[in-house]
Amino acid sequence: MKLVYDSYQSPLGLIHILMDETAVVGVELTPEGWQRRLAESDPLVRDEICCREAVGQLEEYFHGKRQQFTVPLSIQGPTFSQRVWQELCNIPYGETRSYAEVAQAIDRPTSYRAVGQANRRNPLPIFIPCHRVIGKDGGMTGYIGKGYISIKEQLLALERSYK
Repeated sequence: MKLVYDSYQSPLGLIHILMDETAVVGVELTPEGWQRRLAESDPLVRDEICCREAVGQLEEYFHGKRQQFTVPLSIQGPTFSQRVWQELCNIPYGETRSYAEVAQAIDRPTSYRAVGQANRRNPLPIFIPCHRVIGKDGGMTGYIGKGYISIKEQLLALERSYK
């Protein structure tokens, strides 16, 4: 499968969107994630036309004009993770759920740690809103790895400012 990419300069920094012929397959929010992706992939070709709709929807999101994404997504991963990611898409814009609440919603009430792991492995952050999942005590926990909690906080603040 040939992948192409484009980049979007967001308020969070440069976001890289990867697509195949039909859908968004990956989003990299961090320079480290992008460098890792480049090292793991065949040479990637920039294709602004193929990625135009995805980039446009991200731009609308960051300007408060879009609360749900309609661009096709290719969600690949273990069945449990896919269930978690599908449930994340049910969390309304500007709202949050705890890891335990997500586990309950997918009928796996004791699997809140596994929900956290699936959240961490989300290949399509923002499009699949893993930033809307917080600790049971309301604290900001997890998100793409240690040191990136500020991205989660910024995304939630953005959504709340436009809600």
